[in-house]
Amino acid sequence: MDTNDAVQATLPDDPQALAELASQSMYDKDTASQALGIKLTSVSPGEAVMTMTVRADMLNGHKTCHGGFLFSLADSAFAFACNSRNQVTVASGCSIDFLAPAFEDDVLTATATEYSLAGRTGIYDVHITNQTGKRVAVFRGRSYRIKGLVTAGHD
Repeated sequence: MDTNDAVQATLPDDPQALAELASQSMYDKDTASQALGIKLTSVSPGEAVMTMTVRADMLNGHKTCHGGFLFSLADSAFAFACNSRNQVTVASGCSIDFLAPAFEDDVLTATATEYSLAGRTGIYDVHITNQTGKRVAVFRGRSYRIKGLVTAGHD
């Protein structure tokens, strides 16, 4: 029995409990999201919701949130959604469309939803809104499942 088999034998059977365990394991090691103040607010199989408050150091020369931070928020939500089944999954590509500016102190919510999952590949859509529900950006990510379990190193 290899390490993944041993870990798999101790994991919950409930898909929701597994999604929560995998996401906690991932978030504990995700120093990038933590440094940006990105918080995981919910996760379920194939879905994740994350929030981030726009800080002064995230503003560009127009005093709006730099697109790179919007991309990072969406990318994090995408990562948690596509790893929610506890199988290590990475991005194979993604794109973002900016719809409206975000400003300092805006609380942004990124909602990632699985659009398609077939074999090792998936497509996920992420919608970013502000605290009033205004759409700020839409992101589409393509995922590829590789070997391993997200919780393999979980204590």
